[in-house]
Amino acid sequence: MVVRNTDKPSIWQRAWRTRVALVAFVMAAIGVIYVTNQFLTARFTETTRNRAEVRLTLYVGNLISELQRNSIVPQLLARDPELIRALSGNDYTSSTQRLLSFVDEIGAASLMLYDLDGRVVAATDRNRLGETHRSDRYFVDALRSNDTVFTTIERDTAGFEFIYSRRIEEQGSTVGVISVEVDLQKLERSWASTLDAVLVTNSEGQIVLASEPRWRGQVEDDALALQSAPSAIARALRATTDWTTLSPDAYLGGEAVFRRELRVPFRGWRIVSFTPYTSVRERVNGVLALEIMGFAILLAGAFWLSSRKTASKALFFQRESAELRALNLRLQQEIAEREKVEKTLEVAEQSLAQSSKLAVLGEMSAAVSHELNQPLAAMKTYLAGARLLLTRKRPDEALSSFQRIDDLIDRMGAITRQLKSYARKGADAFEPVDARACVSAALSMMEPQLKTRHVEITRILPADPVMIFGDQLRLEQVIINLLRNALDATKTSQTPAIDIILAAGDQVVLTVRDNGEGIDDLDALFEPFYTTKQPGDGVGLGLAISSGIINDLGGRLTARNGRGGGAVFEVKLPVMEEKVAAE
Repeated sequence: MVVRNTDKPSIWQRAWRTRVALVAFVMAAIGVIYVTNQFLTARFTETTRNRAEVRLTLYVGNLISELQRNSIVPQLLARDPELIRALSGNDYTSSTQRLLSFVDEIGAASLMLYDLDGRVVAATDRNRLGETHRSDRYFVDALRSNDTVFTTIERDTAGFEFIYSRRIEEQGSTVGVISVEVDLQKLERSWASTLDAVLVTNSEGQIVLASEPRWRGQVEDDALALQSAPSAIARALRATTDWTTLSPDAYLGGEAVFRRELRVPFRGWRIVSFTPYTSVRERVNGVLALEIMGFAILLAGAFWLSSRKTASKALFFQRESAELRALNLRLQQEIAEREKVEKTLEVAEQSLAQSSKLAVLGEMSAAVSHELNQPLAAMKTYLAGARLLLTRKRPDEALSSFQRIDDLIDRMGAITRQLKSYARKGADAFEPVDARACVSAALSMMEPQLKTRHVEITRILPADPVMIFGDQLRLEQVIINLLRNALDATKTSQTPAIDIILAAGDQVVLTVRDNGEGIDDLDALFEPFYTTKQPGDGVGLGLAISSGIINDLGGRLTARNGRGGGAVFEVKLPVMEEKVAAE
């Protein structure tokens, strides 16, 4: 009798099944990794491109904001009466100091004033006084044009200068030229702190701004050619490190980058950014590493299950398990580091977005400093009164003065808090406001000045609420400005009197009338820097600011001379509709 060993074929069959399963598992893993690589590469690349485009849009907004903010400066300075008088009388003793008082508020690189011969007679940079620019293009073009002229000047060592210039006239005759140099280097410095390489070209394709200083004055192709040529080893490493990226547009510093371009709505300028694929590679490789780790763990588990009956293979799988745990730890550390880098990038992007919002707060600074003087003056008066009352042992009345000082401090805090919401000064910052409360608050604010002057105040207010849709604090600022001007206008009157009349109909009309000397020049009354006060008493911004506030509220501020003398100011605002109140 012959006994056949039937176990051996079954062992060979199990071995072949194991090999087939292993091959199938490896092929499936390769397929999954390949598909994941293709999908995540396309998705992360698109995300990176979108973020780069958003950043580029922010760069364009910052650039246009800086150019537009400086473009209006020559027009305002060309109407400055002190500069016009200096050019007409050839007396420039205080002109440089006048320009220095503007440069910090404007944020420009420099301000210069030229006479008709092109000589610098006043400048924020005193080293440039006496220079002659008669043949410079921005000076010649300004004399020939009726508008503000923009000129780009290339310097050999300092890159480019961007200058707005405008001629200054007096009674139809040209007396000089004012120029403002735009400080765009701060934008270049902000670009240099990011991973992107950024450049701006003019209409001729010449690079005028760039995060890389060597690029200025070049065309784009020549600027990219300034990078050192890669060696054979660098090219080989580049081919292996870029396997998870799409076709790069260029290489900067040995890294693959993609190119994004946007049109700048200014004289045919264009802005271009080069964003590296580094973040795409890191994110895709992190996911692929996790997948490989998962497949490795599954494979190790299968080996461990298949080798449970084989003691000789137990040590081998233990070593494999230890190596996989070490690999897992290293991968987790790498993933944690990459997550930290991504969070840092998000914080940087949020900081950049916040800086673009703060760009508009400069507009509010002059108005806030102008309006804080009134509460400070009132606080000084109340403190003097409280000190006198305490000396006379009248503490109850002194406490009333302290309470008014506390109210003034709250008001100053409300004025400064406007800086946080000024960038969104639209209908979303408005609320229902009773105009009567604004008038009462303004009169309470002006009470110290009214008592010291013994002015007769006639106040006529409706019995019912007079509701408008606006900003209570800003409307109070307008009323205080009008009352303060009325007080100044009645200084020469024997019996000073001010009438305040609030009426409601189709419109809300607030009238402030005084019995002063009236207004000489009604046409220039609301222009910036126009004032009839003595030097040091005001800079001519109060009525210009008030007119801007009323325009923002949807109304209109007008002025005229009264029939019996004095000045009459009218504030007309739309009445709040019932549906708005219901909302």
